[in-house]
Formats: sequence, C-alpha cells, structure tokens
Amino acid sequence: MARMKFMNTEIDNLTMQETLRAIDQLIQEKKSAYVVTPNVDHIVQLETNKELQAVYKNASLILTDGKPLLWIANWYGTPIKEKISGSDLFPLLCEMAAEKGYKMFFLGAAEGVAAKAAENLMNRFKGLQVVGTYSPPFGFEKDPVEMDKIKSMIKEATPHILIVGLGCPKQEKFMYHHCAELGVPISFGLGASFDFEAGNIKRAPRWMANHGLEWLFRITQDPKRMFKRYIVKDTQILKLAFKYKRGINACK
Repeated sequence: MARMKFMNTEIDNLTMQETLRAIDQLIQEKKSAYVVTPNVDHIVQLETNKELQAVYKNASLILTDGKPLLWIANWYGTPIKEKISGSDLFPLLCEMAAEKGYKMFFLGAAEGVAAKAAENLMNRFKGLQVVGTYSPPFGFEKDPVEMDKIKSMIKEATPHILIVGLGCPKQEKFMYHHCAELGVPISFGLGASFDFEAGNIKRAPRWMANHGLEWLFRITQDPKRMFKRYIVKDTQILKLAFKYKRGINACK
C-alpha cells in the first residue's frame, strides 16, 4: 500500500480505482477493517484529539477527502494522486456491492434518512442488498441498552459493508471501539453521505467541488452549523500547514 506521511497523519496515496480494489481485497480478508477519510476538519481535530489519533493509527485505509489538502501536499512537494471524498466513494461502493453480491448496513443520520438513501440506491443499483438501516437517537453512545440493540441488529444482518454516518469524530470512534466485535469485514465513516443520497442536502456543483469551494456551498446550505466549523475552526489549517512545512524543511 502506498502510505505516506502527511501533516499530523499518514495517508494511503491512491486513485479512486486503486481504492476500490483495496476495499475489495479487505472485504475478502474479513479482518474487521475500517476506513477514515481525512478532510481539513479532521486534520485540525487530529492535532489535539488523542482518541482520534488512536483511531487513525488503527485504520486500514486513510483516504484524503478535500482539495485544500491536495493543495498543501503539492506545496510540500509530495503530491496526492486524487481526492477521495466520502460522498463520491459511497455510490461507487454501492455499485461494487451490487455487482459482487456484498450486503450493506446503513447506520446514522436523522430518522428515516438512511432508509430513504437505501431505497434510492437500491433503485439505482439493481441487485444492491441493503440488509438494514437504523437512525440511532441522540446520545445513544452513552446508553448501554441502545448500544446493545445496535450491535445485535448489525450482527444479525451479517453485512459485508457497514456505512456509519454520525459525523466526525463520533463515527470514527464508533468504528474504532466496535468494529472487531461486530465482525463486519469493512466499515466506513461517511458523514453526510446518507443525506446526499436521500436528497435531503444538495451536493455542491461539480465545478465548486473541483475548485475546493465545497465548504462555501455547505455554508449556504446550513449557515448556523457550518459557519463555526469552516470559518472559525477550520481556518486553523493554515497555521498547521506552515508548522508541518517547517518540519519538512528542517529534515532536508
């Protein structure tokens, strides 16, 4: 695997097609793998969040999600092959699952959203088997009864692929702590992907995504929540970019 050091993490420097082949291989190996997709927000959180650092150290695949991270990598002289965003990867996973007979389970999002996403995707990809969907209540991770219920549902459904849409870092921590006991060959933390596929949230136009302006579009969709994330918290990426650039220069 082409893993390389990048800022405060490592990443698997893969194209989308290489990613899909690596995922298929991990499903065959049945080792309860999980995948993380770092974006600017993750990199900022990784700087101080010890638990998230542990999550990343144990991930089987670390895929770069976000044009700004590709720009930083180019500036460092260590280009990343391709942006692998969760929302682009999700339908391709469903297409592969339909072709190869892999079963999927969707966990997360608001009431009914995962079920609607499943319905839309099964209509789109003939033969796709979504063997369960569940939208857990707020604070479920602190409720042992609710956690046991979720684990039982997933184990009984025996999916090959688990998609967790709880937002970062909750979805990443869920996979880190519970993947092994769930026995699912591979799990993904894919944030807002259920909302996109259910038609609840519009995706940024392709030209905006290609030019690193997805954040601007997301702010217009949900200004109250996204302004704090993108304008207040995520601007810290600039300071971190310079910090790790100095580290690279010092090693030369």
